[in-house]
Amino acid sequence: MQYREFGKTGVKVSRLGFGAMRLPAKEPDKAVELLREGINLGINYIDTALYYLDGQSEVLVGKAIKGQRDKVILSTKNPIEDASGANWRKRLEKSLAKLDTDYIDFYHMWAINWDKYVNLIDVANGPLEEARKAKEEGLIRHISFSFHDSPENLIKIIDTGNFETMLVQYNLLDRRNEEGIAYAKSKGLGVAVMGPVGGGRLGAPSKEIASLIPQGTKSSAEMALRFVFANPHVDIALSGMSDMVMLKENVRIASLEEPLSEEEKKILEDILEEKKRLAELYCTGCGYCMPCPNGVDIPANFTNMNYLKIYGLKEAAKNGYNKLKEENKAAENCIKCYECEAKCPQKIEIVKQLEETVKHLA
Repeated sequence: MQYREFGKTGVKVSRLGFGAMRLPAKEPDKAVELLREGINLGINYIDTALYYLDGQSEVLVGKAIKGQRDKVILSTKNPIEDASGANWRKRLEKSLAKLDTDYIDFYHMWAINWDKYVNLIDVANGPLEEARKAKEEGLIRHISFSFHDSPENLIKIIDTGNFETMLVQYNLLDRRNEEGIAYAKSKGLGVAVMGPVGGGRLGAPSKEIASLIPQGTKSSAEMALRFVFANPHVDIALSGMSDMVMLKENVRIASLEEPLSEEEKKILEDILEEKKRLAELYCTGCGYCMPCPNGVDIPANFTNMNYLKIYGLKEAAKNGYNKLKEENKAAENCIKCYECEAKCPQKIEIVKQLEETVKHLA
């Protein structure tokens, strides 16, 4: 296992973190065994959250680390449900009880955005004040945040100077936070990444993904992990592992001293830029075409087509399309009013491409 200094926290963390969101919760003994084997294989960072697995994730993690708390760096998350520091404290105490521990190493303001930060977190008698008190009491050791917002707002939150580490989305398919990750590292924050395999999308077999570097990889999942590990500004990649095969394969990849050589990085970067260019021929994702009068989420439909056409991720594309269909946002709802085409700055034949989306994904 490879290890990294986690920002300026003074903590050394394993490159691979165990995300406890996909544990086999219906088989608790198996879940505990899996976590313990991860620790035996060198993983020292376990990430969970108050409500993962219907509230059972923290309990399972607590059982797994019993008797070896000193070997584990524990991360969990507090949902910002209101502006009350007292309520935030109750949720912290609940997590401590479920984890059966006296302290949490990295405690996250969960899934925050700039609006939440301004109106619910950094307020009088709010969560940030309470977090500082909890840190002084030794209940938490580092104040962190996980993030779901625009790249511009990520920079704003980093610049508050109130956080020591962050957890953000980053993978081959979603590189929006790449600049923010580098910026965080320059400011001394530890950087953990969620979704390195694209929430499972990159775990599906894809010749296009697996062959992104000349000598290829065993799987598209391996390529996805090696891509994230090769970013010098990323300290930890969290993977939600549900069985021993997945665990051991991910540990193998995380143990590579050089996930990608400099030559491979250059080749990969050139290929990804070309794929981005090809994707933007289909849709740049600017959103000027929206809203659709009949509720079609045009950019989301085209994102799924790019998964299919550019990356060969057929299963992910179809799953994404089916979700849009459930939400009545799928391409087949297009009524050919052409309002979108009049607004598109790229002059894309949107209606024709929506028909193509239906043909391939419906």
